[in-house]
Amino acid sequence: MTTPDTPVLRVAGRPVGRYVTRPELPARLSPRPYLHPVSTLAGTAVTELSPADHIHHLGVGVAVPDVEGHNFWGGRTYVRDRGPTELDNHGAQRHSSFPLRDPDGFVEELRWVASGTELLRERRTVAATELTASAWALDFTFSLTNVTRDPLSIGSPATNGRPGAAYGGFFWRARKEATAPEVFTVDRAGEDAVHGTRADWVALTGGTWTLVFAGATDLTRRDPWFVRAGEYPGVGSSLASEARLPVPPGETVVRRIVTVVADGRLPRLEAAALVRKAVSR
Repeated sequence: MTTPDTPVLRVAGRPVGRYVTRPELPARLSPRPYLHPVSTLAGTAVTELSPADHIHHLGVGVAVPDVEGHNFWGGRTYVRDRGPTELDNHGAQRHSSFPLRDPDGFVEELRWVASGTELLRERRTVAATELTASAWALDFTFSLTNVTRDPLSIGSPATNGRPGAAYGGFFWRARKEATAPEVFTVDRAGEDAVHGTRADWVALTGGTWTLVFAGATDLTRRDPWFVRAGEYPGVGSSLASEARLPVPPGETVVRRIVTVVADGRLPRLEAAALVRKAVSR
């Protein structure tokens, strides 16, 4: 059901994603808009919402654990020399408006607010496109503008002292199954080999589905991939891996990720071909 707060994305008339703009969530989960459920064209769900292992994982969206010390990821904050720590530092992404809304996508304006102050203003553009009879693409662009008078910077647990934990940015919490999904790129396979690497695309393959994530701009492709398969299935594009990402007053950070959502277990060549088709549109 489509409502003003929960538009439904459709591909060839079929619902493939529900977007929640004003979730009723506790502050410690860093409330923010998200897509869930997202499904294949055959109807297989490929996202999870607030799973028991990480209740702050909310389908598909943008989540950042450290914006000038404020947590827009949810859950505990990684503090150098202390580890994961419960802090009262959570922010929220607040939906402002839909300048454009169609059955196959939308443009959204959001405000990133913490401690009563708006830090960032976001324009989010989401579009769903049919690729084949069994695959479609989710085109997701976000633009974050510093609306304060002071410099801001984006960090991650990795930049705060936790190696291998450079999460923060676009993030997709995938469906958890009895068997961990397979992970591969054009020339690597396995979580250990793919996590933290820079690759044009990363594939996550479950029992009857495949997700292929691709950076769709040169700047996005420079960001390493954050990949989890064994502990839980999830893929993100890391904004702050080796160092904090500065956002001076009035400046904007833009990233675009295109995700192929396919029925079946795609081999490398087919995954690569679908990515090329999706990104070139």
